Amino acid sequence: MKKLCFVIMGYGKKTDIYTGQTYDLDKTYLNIIKPAVEESGLECVRGDEIQESGLIDKNMYALLIHADLVIADITTFNPNAIYELGVRHAARSYSTIILKEKHDSIPFDLSHNKIFQYEHMGNDIGVTEAQRCVAELKSLIKSIIGKSEIDSPFFQYISSIQPYVLPEEEYNSIILELANKEKHIFAIVEQATKEMNSSNFSEAKKLWEKALQKVENEPYFIQQYALSTYKSKEPSERTALQDALNIINKLEPNNTNDPETLGITGAIYKRLWLLDSDIEYLNRAIEYYRKGFQINNDYYTGENYALCLDFKSQTDLDDEENIYYKIEAKKTRKKIIEIINEIFEQENFEQRNDLKWIYATYSICLLILDKDNKKYEKLFFAQPLAVWEKETYESSKQHILKLKK
Repeated sequence: MKKLCFVIMGYGKKTDIYTGQTYDLDKTYLNIIKPAVEESGLECVRGDEIQESGLIDKNMYALLIHADLVIADITTFNPNAIYELGVRHAARSYSTIILKEKHDSIPFDLSHNKIFQYEHMGNDIGVTEAQRCVAELKSLIKSIIGKSEIDSPFFQYISSIQPYVLPEEEYNSIILELANKEKHIFAIVEQATKEMNSSNFSEAKKLWEKALQKVENEPYFIQQYALSTYKSKEPSERTALQDALNIINKLEPNNTNDPETLGITGAIYKRLWLLDSDIEYLNRAIEYYRKGFQINNDYYTGENYALCLDFKSQTDLDDEENIYYKIEAKKTRKKIIEIINEIFEQENFEQRNDLKWIYATYSICLLILDKDNKKYEKLFFAQPLAVWEKETYESSKQHILKLKK
C-alpha cells in the first residue's frame, strides 16, 4: 500500500494580513504539491478532503500523527495550518516539510527551519515555476521519506522526549469510520487493504468496488478488486474465479506488459486448472506467468511460472515434452535464486516491503532443488503475516512436496 502524505494549508483564496497579497492556494496544491507527491509514489490527502467541517477534529489529529509525510504550506499564516504544524512537530520528530510563498515574511520561531519556497502570482502559478517546484519538491520528498532525520524544533531542543505513537486500534477505528462515510478514497483503500490483511476478502471486495466507483479504470484498484474477488470464493470458488477473470480483463492482459496484471491473470487460470484439470487453463497460466517473469525478472512471478511448468510435466505428455518442462522449471528456479542472491547483497535489503515474499520464494526454490530451506522458511514465518499469506505459502509447499514424491 502507498505511503500517505497529509497536506495542511489554507484553501481557496487567502490574503496575507501583513502584505495584503492574496493567493489562490488551491493552485499551489493542484500545480505543485499534489503532482510532486503523487509522482513520488505517495497517496496525497489534503485536510479539507476528510474534514466534516472547518474544525480540527479527531481525523485530522490522527493523520497529523500517523502520516508518513506531512507537507505544511504556511503561506498567509493560516491559523489552522500553523496550529496543525505545531501538532505535527510535537507528535512526530521527522518527515515534515514546510512550504511558503517566497515574498511572505517568516515568523521568528520558524525562521531557523529549512523552508521550501515558491513564487505565486496571486491567481495562479507560472508554468515554469510550477515545473521547477514539482521537480525540486519531488527530490526533497525522496531525501526525506523513510528516514528519521529530525526536522521538528521541539525534538531538536528536547531530545529526551519520546514521540507520541497513535495506537493501531485507534487509527484503524478512524480509518473505518472514514471509509464507511466514503469521505475520501484513501480511507476506502486503507480499509480495503486492512480487510485483505485480515483475510476478510468479501468485505475487501466491496471496498475495492467502492474505490472503483470513485476512480474509474484505476489499474491498481482493478487488480485488487480481482484479487479479493477470487480469494473470497463467493458465491462459489469457480464463480468467484470467473468473476475475477471478467474484472482483470478490463486491463487487457493479452495486450499488457504490466507484471501485476499478468501475475493475477496467471493466478486465476492456475486455480481454474486446479479445480477443473482443463489443460487449456494451465497453458494460459503458464503463458501469463512466463510473460510476467520475462518482462522484469520478478522472483515471485517466476516461482509461479516454474510451478505451473512442474504441473505441466505431470500431465499426459510424451517423454521429451516432460523432460523439457522439468528442465525449464529447474532453470527458472536457478535464475530466481540468482535474482534473490543479488537482492540479499543490496544495502539495507531488510527494509524492503516485500521481504516476506523474498524469503518465501527462496525457501520454496531451495525445497524443490533438494537444498536446506529451513532458515528461509523460518525467516518468512518471522515476518508480520496475514492468515492468507501463510496459507499461500503452505499451499505452494504442499504442491512442491507432492511433485517430489
